[in-house]
Amino acid sequence: MKRSAIALEFIIISLMLFLITTSPSAGQKEPVRPSPRDKCPVCGMFVVKHPDFIAEIIFKDSAYAVFDGAKDMFKYYFNLGKYNPKRKYADIDAIYATDYYRLTFIDGYKAYYVGGSDVYGPMGRELISFGKSSDAEEFKRDHKGKAILQFKDITYDVIKGLD
Repeated sequence: MKRSAIALEFIIISLMLFLITTSPSAGQKEPVRPSPRDKCPVCGMFVVKHPDFIAEIIFKDSAYAVFDGAKDMFKYYFNLGKYNPKRKYADIDAIYATDYYRLTFIDGYKAYYVGGSDVYGPMGRELISFGKSSDAEEFKRDHKGKAILQFKDITYDVIKGLD
């Protein structure tokens, strides 16, 4: 009986550790489904009209900002003090972008963004986001993209160059 109790405890602890370490977005808020009233805080456009391009910043207190494209999301991110002076970067829990091929939300920090392509977003030239590097490569090739960037590579100058 004692052995079976120890084995059961081991199984329960192992299962708990497995669930904690394999959670796809552990510690991150889930993406929100924008309502018809949600506007991009950068340009004022209603975002639900452009599902191919929606990006989001989710804050730790569950507040959020939704955007009509990754370009405006980065403008907001780089100018947080202008667009949301009460927030700090430490308040951000998650960033999401829409995978252009799959139309699903992907982790914006891990996404691959294609710049300089012949595909335009709601506000003109846009960063087109993908969850897989192979999809970004294919899109870049098919749509005359200039570069594939990740979050850490994108600067304010990159964003300004899209306007």
